[in-house]
Amino acid sequence: MAKIYAVGVGPGDPELLTRKAERIIRQAPVICAPTGAADAASYALSIVEPFLDRSRQRIISQVFPMKKEQAGLDGFWDKAAAEVAEEVRQGRDVAFITIGDPFLYSTFLYLYRIFRERHPEIAIEIVPGISSINAAAAAAGVPLGMAAERIAILPTTYEDDELRQTFADFDTVILMKVNRVFDRVHALLKELGLARSAVFIRRVGSSEEEVVFDLERLVGEKLDYLSLLIVRK
Repeated sequence: MAKIYAVGVGPGDPELLTRKAERIIRQAPVICAPTGAADAASYALSIVEPFLDRSRQRIISQVFPMKKEQAGLDGFWDKAAAEVAEEVRQGRDVAFITIGDPFLYSTFLYLYRIFRERHPEIAIEIVPGISSINAAAAAAGVPLGMAAERIAILPTTYEDDELRQTFADFDTVILMKVNRVFDRVHALLKELGLARSAVFIRRVGSSEEEVVFDLERLVGEKLDYLSLLIVRK
């Protein structure tokens, strides 16, 4: 029987795909590419474009709205899962591509839950990918952790008091999805004396990659969704 491959395609550079990820993407008859809106291009698809043969591979674009609150989105997940499951039942392997790694804040995780609950007979293989966290640390030259140091990874949706506690408890903190709350987080970092211990990275691994240590110049700017902060005390 055919199967689903959840393939991590890395943060942006096609050369950062694993050999296994490239092989599966080249071979799979169906490529499933997530996008945030019906009229938006899939970033994951743009990464793997060099490996596709559209004359024999079918590309399915699936819309997954990017919202802080997930309430009301079940219909999108259900529809997407049913579409993929039907391809597999017809005997076609499906490569569901996702930026970074499939098991780290990935769109695929919403479908994975549905597959396990409603389609347990379908085999799923997870193909790990290089996360934006690893790539950003490398681009900035900032080690994430060594010896007994503690590392925290969290989306920047927490209130200031919770963030203060995280900064107190951990040696390195990675803040994901920081674009919309950057000014608030920057003010907190200044209050804690950590602004100069932080680095902002956007679209790592792409031609638009930017690494910024001077956070002050980003205040008030409209920032990219594909961005994060690394704070290392």
